[in-house]
Amino acid sequence: MRAAVVRTFGGPDAVEIAEVPVPEPGARQVRIRVAAGALNPVDAGVRSGFFGGAGKTLGLGWDVAGTVDAVGVAAAWQVGDPVVALVPGVAEPLGAHAEYVVVATDAVAAAPAAVDAVHAGTLPLNGLTALQALDLLDLAPGASLLVTGAAGAVGGFAVQLAAHRGLEVTGHARAGDEELVRSLGAARFTADGVAPGSVDAVLDAAVLGGAALEWVRDGGAYVGVQPGAQPGPVRGVRTGAVEVAADGAGLAELVRLVDEGVLTLRVAETYALEKAAEAHARLAEGGVRGRLVLVP
Repeated sequence: MRAAVVRTFGGPDAVEIAEVPVPEPGARQVRIRVAAGALNPVDAGVRSGFFGGAGKTLGLGWDVAGTVDAVGVAAAWQVGDPVVALVPGVAEPLGAHAEYVVVATDAVAAAPAAVDAVHAGTLPLNGLTALQALDLLDLAPGASLLVTGAAGAVGGFAVQLAAHRGLEVTGHARAGDEELVRSLGAARFTADGVAPGSVDAVLDAAVLGGAALEWVRDGGAYVGVQPGAQPGPVRGVRTGAVEVAADGAGLAELVRLVDEGVLTLRVAETYALEKAAEAHARLAEGGVRGRLVLVP
């Protein structure tokens, strides 16, 4: 089968399409025939060597939407089931940007019925990151939350999920994104370079760090999206960072919210798998609103 891999770190041109063996599922695993999977900044990090793994062949891609193609013992899914899953890992020989991928049974959820596979392939990584970050914050309904990077993938999901939970959401993004951010459910908007005032908590999807921490009231909470990069606690503010994990139950909850119209899945462009390097180049240009999706 074909898979996008990196053998030498570098820019977009470092991405290769290789012929590799089709993986076989073990116990409590399923093999998915990949229909679509989003390209994310973490893939650029793997490609450039940010996570290490020099001298190895590294797979790319965390998001997958497709169909169960084979099952191991006690897999709990059936061949033909349309599914979505998170395929985590930054130093593995095979990722989701391939024609087939094997994942643990408990990393899988039934695919949303309301959208096609291309849109479904944008959900797992960024949706679970937003969901797990909000769970870390553990805010009661009515609490005020500032989401930085609110027009982005993680930030956009966070705004929608937080509003659905009854939080008072302020979205922080570029001035030109105000209409988008408000459409996602933000009650308030603040543009880059404008202090939003004090809030109970910040979900820092834009990785502003200490600058965002300053906006949290004494005794509030801050959660970032880069483990180890969060600022230290000050003024009694609890700080942490989400380290996204595969979670089929959480993904199933996100799928339910997609089908109910609570979550919006945004696709910017699609690329054939053999054009993966071009997709990486487009991601590097920045300014993408919605995900770039690879379609084997």
